[in-house]
Amino acid sequence: MRMNFKNIFMANDTNTLDLRYETKYSEGVDAKLVEAELKSKIEGEVRFDNASKALYATDGSNYRQVPIGVVLPKSEQDIINIVAICRKYHAPLLSRGCGTSLTGSCCNVAVIMDMTKYYNKILNIDKDKKTVTVQPGIVLDEMRGTTQKEAGLTFGPDPATHSHCAIGGMLGNNSCGVHSVMAQFYGYGARMADNTESLTILTYDGIKMKVGPTSDEELEKIIKAGGRKGEIYQQLKNLRDKYADKIREKFPDIPRRVSGYDLPSLLPENGFNVAQAVVGSEGTCVIILEAEMKLMPNPKARSLLVLGFPDIYSAGHACPAIMKHQPIGLEGFDDLLLQFMKKKGLDVNDISLLPKGGGWLLCEFDGRDKTESDNKCKALMEEIKKWDNAPDMKLFDNPDQEKNLWQVREDGLGATAFVPGQPDGAPGWEDSAVPPEKVGDYLKDLRALFSEYGYHPSLYGHFGQGCIHCRVGFNLKTEEGIKNYKNFTVAASHLVVKYGGSLSGEHGDGQTRGDLLEIMFGKEIIEAFHEFKSIWDPQWLMNPGKIIDTYGQLSNLRLGTSYDPPSPKIHFHYLNDDNKGSFSRAVLRCVGVGNCRRHEGGTMCPSYMVTREEKDSTRGRAHMLFEMLQGDISKGGWKDKDVKESLDLCLACKGCKGDCPVNVDMATLKSEFLSHYYEGKLRPRHAYAFGWIYWWSRLASLVPGVVNFFTQTPGISSITKAVGGITQKRKLPKFAQQTFRNWFNNNPVENSGKPKVILWLDTFNNFFKPETLVAGAEVLEAAGYQVIISRRPICCGRPLYDFGMLDTAKKMLLQILDVLRDEIRSGTPLVGLEPSCVAVFRDEMCDILPFDEDAKRLKQQTFTLAEFLEKKVENYKAPTLKRKAMLQGHCHQKAIMKMKSEEKIYKDMGMDVEVLDAGCCGMAGYFGYEKGEQYEVSVKAGERVLLPAVRKADKRTIIIADGFSCREQIEQLTGRKGLHTAQVLQMALHENGGSGKAAIDYPEKKYVDEMKLNSPVLAVKRAVVMASIIGLVAVGCLLTAKKKSKRVKNYDYVM
Repeated sequence: MRMNFKNIFMANDTNTLDLRYETKYSEGVDAKLVEAELKSKIEGEVRFDNASKALYATDGSNYRQVPIGVVLPKSEQDIINIVAICRKYHAPLLSRGCGTSLTGSCCNVAVIMDMTKYYNKILNIDKDKKTVTVQPGIVLDEMRGTTQKEAGLTFGPDPATHSHCAIGGMLGNNSCGVHSVMAQFYGYGARMADNTESLTILTYDGIKMKVGPTSDEELEKIIKAGGRKGEIYQQLKNLRDKYADKIREKFPDIPRRVSGYDLPSLLPENGFNVAQAVVGSEGTCVIILEAEMKLMPNPKARSLLVLGFPDIYSAGHACPAIMKHQPIGLEGFDDLLLQFMKKKGLDVNDISLLPKGGGWLLCEFDGRDKTESDNKCKALMEEIKKWDNAPDMKLFDNPDQEKNLWQVREDGLGATAFVPGQPDGAPGWEDSAVPPEKVGDYLKDLRALFSEYGYHPSLYGHFGQGCIHCRVGFNLKTEEGIKNYKNFTVAASHLVVKYGGSLSGEHGDGQTRGDLLEIMFGKEIIEAFHEFKSIWDPQWLMNPGKIIDTYGQLSNLRLGTSYDPPSPKIHFHYLNDDNKGSFSRAVLRCVGVGNCRRHEGGTMCPSYMVTREEKDSTRGRAHMLFEMLQGDISKGGWKDKDVKESLDLCLACKGCKGDCPVNVDMATLKSEFLSHYYEGKLRPRHAYAFGWIYWWSRLASLVPGVVNFFTQTPGISSITKAVGGITQKRKLPKFAQQTFRNWFNNNPVENSGKPKVILWLDTFNNFFKPETLVAGAEVLEAAGYQVIISRRPICCGRPLYDFGMLDTAKKMLLQILDVLRDEIRSGTPLVGLEPSCVAVFRDEMCDILPFDEDAKRLKQQTFTLAEFLEKKVENYKAPTLKRKAMLQGHCHQKAIMKMKSEEKIYKDMGMDVEVLDAGCCGMAGYFGYEKGEQYEVSVKAGERVLLPAVRKADKRTIIIADGFSCREQIEQLTGRKGLHTAQVLQMALHENGGSGKAAIDYPEKKYVDEMKLNSPVLAVKRAVVMASIIGLVAVGCLLTAKKKSKRVKNYDYVM
């Protein structure tokens, strides 16, 4: 039976205010006075500008509230001063970590303290005590990486956001994660609260204290000492004694009970643990200054057993038996997750590794070595064989396969958001938890409830601890959809309580579930929650409106019934967004979970990795674009300078399109924005210098020696760079003496009559490094193909996208289709050596020309060299080259085409290749040549991993980098030179399977430097042309001088 729900829009008595901009707690706060005093009293950064407000107006939730201002403290004293100033002006205060909350607890009309940029240090590691003391802004993976390295110890709770979530945020949410099972069995418990030794906290009224477990004697001593701390402890003791029986009755004893304030921690049997009591309070009670966290031994070996069941319910029913074997991880997911992955075009190759089934469990075991961890898996397998209807089983020993299978589970959020043909989905009921022994039945009843309300989400999660994740197709844009959402959550709350569970199993309550807590706890415990908050925060100004006395589940929605963004005329059609062609929907793809804020690993987001600024993350930029469309904070529309500034340091690397769980394509959004921003006005000089590089290069190829004189000669080159708006700290690439097109047209055709392949002549290699294309032609001919090129010069226009020159880019694409039409329609494949150009054909082209059938054909017929050799050349046998190499993947290639074909080719060649997890090289086309902050970010991005690795590489190691920009960055900042895959294959052909003994020092000298094209005949022709031009200019000057002289004489005569 559906629940009746009336007056759903009446959140509380403050509903006369627009809670997105003002609340009863923020009324009367003089933001200018607060800002002025903060700037005078703290060392950190104070940002009360509209751009900063836009960046922090939402988190990963359904809610939006514009902050009063943002502060980035650098020290404990900064935090103390911030709190004092907020108290003086009665300003609400929110302490924030990474801002990944799915419940709205990280946005508020308050002064927001972002701890992550500066207040993020490890203060102490105690190996004997097995603890680490940290500042709350530190990222979990950085803390774990250090403790594992220095003490061989790790931390149990590890949410999916482990690469970027802050410890302070984890403490605020009472987070858990995949390996909280390990923490449960081999550590201290599943939740952050269980793994907290002590906290140093600060109250809104300025009291600093260290809290933790408290014996009866200590408790009486603190109370007797008096003061504000004694008063707080006395009130907490009174609260405990008053509600003790109800606390024991109403709080379920399950591993993942996260909802509500953690009042059971105050019970005598739990040691009156004040630290644990404030964990999970979501910034509504105290500010954490330091956290002493408990550590545990790091498993030395791990093994993965995957079980395939007929459905997700039988997988759930199996969990209690499996948990008896004490795995360190037990995760589950259903077949819908895999279906959604396929619909979204995600990498589904790893799915084939799964055993047969419709629901799966990933069971991970640890050991002192691989044999022991394998044996634990095998023991479970032997038991399972005795079950009725035993599931299919598969034990994995390949670390890469294990990693890929875990990735299938970790991709849950990305796979279930923005699925073509499905509602977009939203958080709101995404982490309920029940007793682990009831998971199977709960899953079945939960699925039935979803169906009753018209929802059909995938179900996955931490089944070993009874926590179920899902992203539900809640419609939060219409009144009917919002009512249905509310009614469902009420019914779902009753269902989870029926099972003895918790509304939240790790994400907390915030504004999403605060209104529902009475269903779980009853009126008395809700009153106890009121008292608990009032003890810590009598003025009710610490992150108010969250958990208790909330602003309302349906208030200040980010979307809501008033959401009506403009629909401007746009260049791209945004095909990834379910063919709906909406810029606003493309912006909404960002769900705020902040993967773009990780500090290392993957490609996304190189600018954030360098600056650690929210505005330089993909999420920050998406939020700025969202606010631009809203028009209330950011009011400049397409001409908004704050939005432009947030995009300035975007390298357009497409790392977000490949790495983001929902594939936000910021490079395309940036290109779209710039096209409108510069409409009707001139762009900067460097935009014309690099955006028009194709045409400049064609002109330069007529007299490359002359052009190189102006770009390479000291002094003169400085003037050239100044004219082009280019940094003086870079060398400009040198134009080749002969283009590949000229070389190719003056050499005989090879393999005439054999299958044809078009070799794409990209601007970069054709005009600057034609030896790369020569190598590509040689490799293709060796594979038995006749290489052809376009009958006339054409360009994909790659640089034009970086500057928003989209009208020109479209014209160039149409020109390509016209020139290559016959080859395209005959099915002739096209091989591109420059990954960014291949990406244009595989990505942008059909987004700009979605209805052009030839564009679709060309997209299907375009390959990188390695892709073509692997997928299209029948029985291709790669030449042997037993050498050591280091591989830097091009960002566009990793995002669009992927690197699997390249890695397979190198493996087949017998090479020992180290694939660098270096992210973006930093050059990013024009970006590294731009003066100012862009250049600095470019260098720092390269210095993260790539450049140090190249410098350390042995002189015989081959440096492989297919991207022209990557090779330029390497050459300019290390002295080494990178080889393209084509040149590596060329080397193998020439050396006929050379072994390591025959390896030469600096192989680039032979296969780059010595392969440069030179044409004496062409040089003579150019000399004759130049002499003729100089002669004509001289004659012209002479004639002009004579005419002037004659006029002067005539003038003298007249006078």
